[in-house]
Amino acid sequence: MAEDIINRVASSKLKVLDLEDYYPSGARILIDIKDWLLEGLVLRETDFRTLIAAHNWKQYQSTYVALTCSTDAIIPSWAYMLITLELEPFAKKTVLGNLDQLETSIYQDIINTLDVSDFKDAPVIIKGCSKKPVPDSAYVMISNKLKPIARSIMFGEACSSVPLYKRK
Repeated sequence: MAEDIINRVASSKLKVLDLEDYYPSGARILIDIKDWLLEGLVLRETDFRTLIAAHNWKQYQSTYVALTCSTDAIIPSWAYMLITLELEPFAKKTVLGNLDQLETSIYQDIINTLDVSDFKDAPVIIKGCSKKPVPDSAYVMISNKLKPIARSIMFGEACSSVPLYKRK
């Protein structure tokens, strides 16, 4: 008689955390303000405010926005603040920086509020190889959050994980 195949991973106490599961929906948009500057370099307040007032901010409904200036212009802080205040009713989140910094900021918010009590005293695998753009910084943040409570932390898949931490 043939023996039943037993899935030891499914029956173990091993907990898997997949950061991709927490990836929030919503377009990620980069706004480069160079086009709102005189010759891409000079911010003239009156002209800048006119352009900001005329811009269609509703197009950013339910999006994540990164603000940047791709030229060597010196941009006063109030300019980014003004744009942020216009985006506030529409965008889910606005940051100053590039799209990578935006994604890091999104995951920082998620991980800061993530309840990890289910991982207390458990061996944890932080799943890798996501199809969504989970930033490397998110893996660092979740490792820091899990270390004080997890019995062990591994990275990868249950069949081929890399051990990272084991409580002594």
